[in-house]
Amino acid sequence: MRPLLIGELAPDQPSFEPSKNKKLVEDFRELRAAVEKMGLLNPNRTFFILYLCHILVLDVAAWLTIWYFGASTVPFLFSAVLLGTVQTQAGWLQHDFGHLSVFSKSRWNHWVHKFVIGHLKGAPASWWNHLHFQHHAKPNCFQKDPDIKMHPSFFALGRILSVELGVQKKKFMPYNHQHKYFFFIGPPALVPLYFQWYIFYFVVQRKQWVDLAWMMTFYIRFFLTYLPLLGVKGILGLHLLVRFIESNWFVWVTQMNHIPMHIDYDKNMDWFSTQLQATCNVHQSLFNDWFSGHLNFQIEHHLFPTMPRHNYWKVAPLVKSLCAKHGIEYQCKPLLTAFADIVHSLKDSGELWLDAYLHK
Repeated sequence: MRPLLIGELAPDQPSFEPSKNKKLVEDFRELRAAVEKMGLLNPNRTFFILYLCHILVLDVAAWLTIWYFGASTVPFLFSAVLLGTVQTQAGWLQHDFGHLSVFSKSRWNHWVHKFVIGHLKGAPASWWNHLHFQHHAKPNCFQKDPDIKMHPSFFALGRILSVELGVQKKKFMPYNHQHKYFFFIGPPALVPLYFQWYIFYFVVQRKQWVDLAWMMTFYIRFFLTYLPLLGVKGILGLHLLVRFIESNWFVWVTQMNHIPMHIDYDKNMDWFSTQLQATCNVHQSLFNDWFSGHLNFQIEHHLFPTMPRHNYWKVAPLVKSLCAKHGIEYQCKPLLTAFADIVHSLKDSGELWLDAYLHK
């Protein structure tokens, strides 16, 4: 959290900053107190147990498919889809433990987090914590939110930052075409071509040997169970295809709530305003809840990061009321519209960059 440190407050300075809405801060504190009193921060552990069980069932079903039907094209692809679903859903589940929203004791959340992200996914908990905590503290704040560090190396994000790049005559990529090449270097490439090697670099560089041990249990289990059925080439192909499926699923869902929203430098606004300008929701349905791991309630998740996800729908009306009271937009849209808005926002940002690059 070191990048977020501004300094120490002098004793003679006021404790409230003029850039923040004092009345909104007070109202949100009241809402937070009401949420705690209503028990909305208390988890239903049966929900998470059943969620884990459905992941394990799909994992076993993927192996049984190839074991019973053989390694021909159809069972191979079907098994890959099942495993891709396992990886994505395990990603949503580790997110719950990483946010300490399942157990009352942080230590228990950390232990199970290492199992889910390490053994079920082959990734380090320390890496996820390092990036995700910064993201929640300052979402969509350039140079503080690591989730938008692809600006400006690969993409020009946000209206303000895109124009700034254009005025400065910076062109690391043809940003006016970014809504097109996003389909090639975004969803399909993030996990298999970047995360896959970077997570090992991260744990070795930071000497996170416990995380590395958990990661290796995933790869050992994967190779021992599938190597006799597929051989070396087959198992490598399966692993790459699974990561490809996971990557597409992961990127579309995680970016639909943030990329189309306001992106800028940190303006040091109050917590509620900071989260609302950077997040939006997607309509609720059983499918949308499952498909996105309840990240369709991104607003509620960002306002109450430790709230168990099965309670998001209960607090949503209270958040909407607070937004209406203070004239803050509460965005909620259909799933496919949210996906399309990613592309539209990239197109708009690219055009703004090009106009500034050529004419300003």
